[in-house]
Amino acid sequence: MDTINTLFLLTGFLIALSVVASRLSSMVGLPLLLIFLGLGMLAGEEGVLGIEFDDYSLAFLIGHLALAMILLDGGLRTRLKTFRVGFKPALSLATLGVFMTSGLVGVFAMWVFDLTLVQGLLVGAIVGSTDAAAVFSMLSGRGVHLNERVSATLEIESGTNDPMAIFLTVLLVEFLVGDIRDPLSTLLFLVFQFGLALLIGLGGGWLSAKLLRWLDLAPGLYSLLALALGFCVFGATSFLGGSGFLAIYLTGLMIGNQPGRHLNFILPVHDGLAWLSQIGLFLILGLLVNPSGLLEYALPASLVALVLIFVARPLAVLITVKPFFRFRWREITFISWVGLRGAVPIVLAIFPVIGGVENAALYFNVAFAVVLLSLLVQGGTLPLMARWTRVEIPSSVAPNHRGPLGILPENDYEMFVYQVDNQDLDDVPIRLLRFPSGAIISALFRQHAMLHPKGSTRLKFGDVICVIGRSGDLPALNRLFSGEAKLKRERAFFGTFTFDGDAQMKDIASVYGLTLSPGESDMTLGEFVSLRVGGHPVVGDDVDWHGIHWVVSEMDGNRVTRVGLRLY
Repeated sequence: MDTINTLFLLTGFLIALSVVASRLSSMVGLPLLLIFLGLGMLAGEEGVLGIEFDDYSLAFLIGHLALAMILLDGGLRTRLKTFRVGFKPALSLATLGVFMTSGLVGVFAMWVFDLTLVQGLLVGAIVGSTDAAAVFSMLSGRGVHLNERVSATLEIESGTNDPMAIFLTVLLVEFLVGDIRDPLSTLLFLVFQFGLALLIGLGGGWLSAKLLRWLDLAPGLYSLLALALGFCVFGATSFLGGSGFLAIYLTGLMIGNQPGRHLNFILPVHDGLAWLSQIGLFLILGLLVNPSGLLEYALPASLVALVLIFVARPLAVLITVKPFFRFRWREITFISWVGLRGAVPIVLAIFPVIGGVENAALYFNVAFAVVLLSLLVQGGTLPLMARWTRVEIPSSVAPNHRGPLGILPENDYEMFVYQVDNQDLDDVPIRLLRFPSGAIISALFRQHAMLHPKGSTRLKFGDVICVIGRSGDLPALNRLFSGEAKLKRERAFFGTFTFDGDAQMKDIASVYGLTLSPGESDMTLGEFVSLRVGGHPVVGDDVDWHGIHWVVSEMDGNRVTRVGLRLY
């Protein structure tokens, strides 16, 4: 009984400490995962608490469970519309990019550790995949917003690059222990990894989404059922020889993009589960490592990490993305820097231990050191790099709070809560507000007292307004309640003046005295900017034309609807 009580005490203490310590991420700029790893190491055998933990099989199981939940949550929050700009480059990075990164790092590891070629390539395969989920948790926490082309590429890459790394790791482990596959079996293994994951992940996800939308359950059961269905897909895919990680990510993608009231109950719970998974996973991995063993490989492992960060990842991005897709050099630079390593390399490093590979401790300690350095060097500088490469866009104005009313199964009404920060609305009667049709003010709070708003009620600076409307009303409502500080940031980025995307280029050229080339006179401004950008334009794209920056400020699918004019 004392053992059980001690387990509860230590588990609760470490998780609570991890949550509280997460505030350090926003205060000093340390990545959250680095904090969790550090706490795990402090609690370990050579740390303050002296907890002895060397069960690699249990850590492997916990790692799979946690990664499955993290990827399911990632899929739930990925919008299919982002695939229009990010799918092809992300797929290239997740396959060829991982292959190239692993090869380059592997050759260097062979030299620095005096290994055979296969042993060196195994080191490269283990650290070959990225963990962009860690990147976005830190960027969102520090208020950094990336343009859609960059964010979509990194987001999709993080959910799809694990199968290639797992394939390479398993293949090389089998080769080292003497279980050599023939070329045909190797090819079939790769096809099964991706093919079965696509088939079962998309099919199972579609059926799961339909079931969740059809069933009428208690609110708390939707998230539980979504998790259970995701685990079923993960288990079935892995049992048949496919990539369970890719399958569960695709399952989350299908569920998250099926509109319905069930998402209102699933997303908040899975956000907490994803955080718990990250905390638990990195605490366990921190407990598993011994700092003394880590120090033995610290110097050569640091060299491997530096080659990965400054050579292998940038070359892989340059070769697999730049020649085939229309990315700007500053975007390529940022994507190259966001080769952040996280949980997956450490979990993959357990494969050689379980497989009985000779000198397995080397792979685990090297992977751990590479992850630590990657989190510290890359993770600690991501916000700065985002600003330096100018892939950051101003955060859009949003309600202070929002929540569905649960009235309709689709396109439900929501409650949007705004605070009046716009000086232009001070002392303005409600009836003069340009509200979108269908949206109404349901309540108004002033100095913590609720008022019953009427058309003659005059707004005051600092009032809190509750608006009932639909998600389609948000752009108009956001513009209406934008505060001056937010408006200044947007104007500094997009320009003081904005034009409709349907404006004729000949009219704009006439007003500003600009010269058009043949064929451009009949274009709209949106078509002109899209042509100059190339590929799929996104919010934040700018075109320098005659010394004027024309900045895309609003999009509707692939169509540019608003363009800002910035003179510097």
